[in-house]
Amino acid sequence: ATIELTAGDIDVTMDRATAPCTVNSFVSLAEQGFYDDTVCHRLVDTGIFILQCGDPTATGTGGPGYTIPDEVTSGTTYPAGTVAMANRGAKNTGGSQFFLVYADTNLPADYTVLGTMDQAGIDVVGSIVSQGVDAVDQTSPIAEAKITSITLG
Repeated sequence: ATIELTAGDIDVTMDRATAPCTVNSFVSLAEQGFYDDTVCHRLVDTGIFILQCGDPTATGTGGPGYTIPDEVTSGTTYPAGTVAMANRGAKNTGGSQFFLVYADTNLPADYTVLGTMDQAGIDVVGSIVSQGVDAVDQTSPIAEAKITSITLG
């Protein structure tokens, strides 16, 4: 898949073998245009290193109207380049929100790894990160981080 952001394109290699439900949901939503013109609403640049996208409301609470089961093991890790499904803080509550890990991140094995992005994708996220986080809400990226579309192929 190619996530077309205003900051540049991110190619994602999806892992259907270890995350079939998550990948199928992501693909279905992308085919329906669900992610088109949505804002990546959350940037974390301390402790964990993620850009979170996939919420049509850009509030952190939006989703597709359904949840998907977790597909994780106790050994799941989140090195730079990981693309993982976010959740609502409880098991089996993933939906449409996902995060792009731009630096090695120590998270509990609670998030399904959907796939990986290459160094060029990490660099695109890095260009957003380099502009910082909004001083008022302390979660929004200062740089524009909008998904224009996701193409599959």
